[in-house]
Amino acid sequence: MSAPAATLEDAIQAALATVDDPEIRRPITDLGMVKGFTVSDGLVRVDLLLTVAGCPLRDKLTNDITAAVTKVPGITTVEIDFGVMNEEQRKALQTTLRGGGTEEPVIPFAQPGSRTRVYAVASGKGGVGKSSVTVNLAAALAKRGLSVGVVDADIYGHSVPRMLGVDSRPTRVEDMIMPPQAHGVKVISIGMFTSGNAAVVWRGPMLHRALQQFLADVYWGDLDVLLLDLPPGTGDVAISLAQLLPNAEILVVTTPQMAAAEVAERAGAIALQTHQRLVGVVENMSWLELPDGSRMEVFGAGGGETVAASLTKTVGARVPLLGQIPLDTRVREAGDAGTPIVLAEPESPAAKALDAIADQLAIRRESLVGKPLGLLVTTK
Repeated sequence: MSAPAATLEDAIQAALATVDDPEIRRPITDLGMVKGFTVSDGLVRVDLLLTVAGCPLRDKLTNDITAAVTKVPGITTVEIDFGVMNEEQRKALQTTLRGGGTEEPVIPFAQPGSRTRVYAVASGKGGVGKSSVTVNLAAALAKRGLSVGVVDADIYGHSVPRMLGVDSRPTRVEDMIMPPQAHGVKVISIGMFTSGNAAVVWRGPMLHRALQQFLADVYWGDLDVLLLDLPPGTGDVAISLAQLLPNAEILVVTTPQMAAAEVAERAGAIALQTHQRLVGVVENMSWLELPDGSRMEVFGAGGGETVAASLTKTVGARVPLLGQIPLDTRVREAGDAGTPIVLAEPESPAAKALDAIADQLAIRRESLVGKPLGLLVTTK
């Protein structure tokens, strides 16, 4: 005997379960956002609870719910009555997102079972294109279907939101922060919490606390890759990163210029003191391609190879040169426009070089050090 046909209410509930919250990326039915619904003569009225009043993604929720529910046979119209979660409901949501725990927030990427690959993008000095490399690698990894997040840890010189085209502010659920998203990348930056273009004047302890909050208080979900855009040099943030995320791998960005390469070596050599792994070196602004097909080496040549060879010798393990990115005005133009060049001009030489580097980061073999293998030992 076959199972009885699902009721209309069951079909509507199933349709609502296909709608994800745009910020949290989980079904609205799992998050306690659907207070209830009624149906009468083809009209469905949904009572929906927002996490905060004035949710900036209210229109998207309306469109997504309408599109899902009107696919149910017999439903022609959807009306949504918006409400706001009370304190108890927000705390319940926070508990759900943290996996049912009520303890103080922890940094998920620092836990032994974390499978998130964490890359800290560093440079010895400013102006070498570290942030451009970070956002393009993030976008390149996201377009491969990976779940990607970016922490703009360059507190004084934050620029990641502009380069990714993020102009919205994070949403708070109790003491949890929902990061904005652009191009499939979740991002958090101190620039989202300051007024206008105000300068940030903080000492070391406040920098450490800000980085800690970005990692522990932000709801990142299940990330495949987390990139951190570090400030140039080997200061407070680099030290805090080693304490908070000892498993982070360092990616060093330099230009071909010898003066920049020498400084980049110092930034990479900090791995000796922090016991972090150097994943490789990226040489940016390697050459300018001229109309006749020749190359002009505006900043000299060989800096990336020099840094890679020097760091290999310093740390006693191979540190490869992952790629060379040509100088291209379109990289700057795409960043200013908020669409990374790997998305805006994917066939450009710079985009292809960045994509090739992203390929190497995406397929890196996962280390099994310190992880349980699930093997059983038997004795005869």
